[in-house]
Amino acid sequence: MGDALARWNRLSAEEAENEIVACCGSRAWARRMANRRPIADEALLLRTSDDVWRSLSEQDWMEAFQSHPRIGASRPVQGVDRRSSAWSTDEQRSVHEESAALKVALEQGNQEYERRFGRIFLVCATGKTGSEILEILRHRLDNDRATEMREAAEQQRQITRLRLRRWLSE
Repeated sequence: MGDALARWNRLSAEEAENEIVACCGSRAWARRMANRRPIADEALLLRTSDDVWRSLSEQDWMEAFQSHPRIGASRPVQGVDRRSSAWSTDEQRSVHEESAALKVALEQGNQEYERRFGRIFLVCATGKTGSEILEILRHRLDNDRATEMREAAEQQRQITRLRLRRWLSE
């Protein structure tokens, strides 16, 4: 077991919840993760995270979604953990390096998505170019509400897994 995980397993339930919430943004997820301790290794941590995430309500998913800035946004979301904000900036690094025209197209796509679905567009941006993200956004605008909720939840699950790995290595 790594040092971060061993230390987290020893924290009080409240401290453990506060420590891990930055990886997801959902308090219900963080609380349930803290309650599932001790967790022996990274593989079990990731499986547990997936199981807990899939058991949450749509409202809990929405809380996690709201912890993310818009794709391409230069400002962090108010009230979000500093680590979560830093991770978001790093995850979207490729978008910040794109042309002005692509940034405008992403902004317009974000606005259209928000009008259609009533929440920000969420994608696991790590390793994707701005053009790829824009293509994904445009494709997902064709989804119905239920399909898009499931897709956004899957993207959040992927983001959470990446962030858990980062958290373990800090």
